[in-house]
Amino acid sequence: MTPYTDLQDTSKSTLFRIATLTLLGHLAFSAFSAFAFATFLLPPYPDWLQTAQNQKVMAVGYAYGGATTVTLGAISGLAFLAYAVGVRKALITFGVAFLLAFTSEYLGTVTDYPFGAYEYTSQLGYKLFDRVPFNIPTSWFYMLVASLAICGRFLPAKNDNVSKWWWAFVGGVVLTLWDVSMDPAMVKTNHWFWQMGDLADRSAFEQLIGKPIFFGMPITNWLGWLLTGILVARVMLMIIPPSEWVGKVAPHRLPIALYAINGLLPIAICLRWDMVPAGILGTIAMVVPLWAALRNDPAPLTSLGTSPSAGARDGALSAR
Repeated sequence: MTPYTDLQDTSKSTLFRIATLTLLGHLAFSAFSAFAFATFLLPPYPDWLQTAQNQKVMAVGYAYGGATTVTLGAISGLAFLAYAVGVRKALITFGVAFLLAFTSEYLGTVTDYPFGAYEYTSQLGYKLFDRVPFNIPTSWFYMLVASLAICGRFLPAKNDNVSKWWWAFVGGVVLTLWDVSMDPAMVKTNHWFWQMGDLADRSAFEQLIGKPIFFGMPITNWLGWLLTGILVARVMLMIIPPSEWVGKVAPHRLPIALYAINGLLPIAICLRWDMVPAGILGTIAMVVPLWAALRNDPAPLTSLGTSPSAGARDGALSAR
């Protein structure tokens, strides 16, 4: 083994370790947030939370908690993708996904297309161009990494144009299933809100898809999620083709764990904040792709705390 190979293995091991540690941090923040919103942050607030000192702590938590959680998830997704397919491809994929997702979100907040009329509050951190919190397109990136990794468990490793579009569609669906519980939860907790106006002068179809029918959310939101998810995923597949998702990304369980962790907070909020149907439907929606992915597990269980050995990696990658 040459020194260059040793250096490569060390770099890959470091990337995997970063991905693992930030995933655990992401889990810790997500689990605590889910517990908090399901207990003492559920109105009416308990007396002990009303003190001046605890109010300051809560304000800091609202200001930085969500941004920190998303940032940790993004670092985990990016470090893992760099470990799996290389740093250059991972960085390009992140940059393109971030830019496209931000563009879609920015257009959405300015023109109401493709999601509908909505606006973000200040609870999600710094807003780019005073419109879109920076961690929104960031979360699009790492959740699409997770969604395409899930797709790699049951879709064929074909790199032709038709297959890439099919992958993008399925990946967009897997991503959108996350929003079944998340959107009601985030609206209920004032992370963003819908501004649906009078639709009386619109066509019957526009009234149907534009009317808030699911805990304040219109169908246009899901359509916008699906469209944006498909387009961003399709471009990601131009950089990392399906064969690489199947051979290098999908055999690992870290992106699947990343997808599952992001259901904790919205589902907990829905179940505890009088939106039980959204919590139940959101749970079912996310369990289906997770079940499909775990049912087609090509790799042996690998500890999230350590990097797989070269032999284990080779075995995992050749499992397909």
